[in-house]
Amino acid sequence: QVQLVESAGGLVQAGGSLRLSCAASGRTFDTYVMGWFRQAPGKEREFVAGISRIGGSTSYADSVKGRFTISRDNAKNTVYLEMNSLKPENTAVYYCAARAGTVLVRSRYDYWGQGTQVTVSS
Repeated sequence: QVQLVESAGGLVQAGGSLRLSCAASGRTFDTYVMGWFRQAPGKEREFVAGISRIGGSTSYADSVKGRFTISRDNAKNTVYLEMNSLKPENTAVYYCAARAGTVLVRSRYDYWGQGTQVTVSS
């Protein structure tokens, strides 16, 4: 089992940037595919980005491609989400998630963090 703790989100103006981090504890971090998801008010939780176990492959939702970057540091048991050119519609609770296995997918993650609020003002 793995425990996930996201860093604090925050309030940022449209066009600004924010970096989220997620620290993992428990089983060996590099045995997990990692992902970021988000849930906006009144909407379902959606996939944002994912990264393979050693970081060689990444996947992004079309809505964030080119603006968000996912990365990981296995020595620090941490995954990051760098968010640039933020828009008000990016306002949501952002969740870190881990999936045991080798395949980078956009669903069926096993472990979740508690979530962190990101608010983008116009």
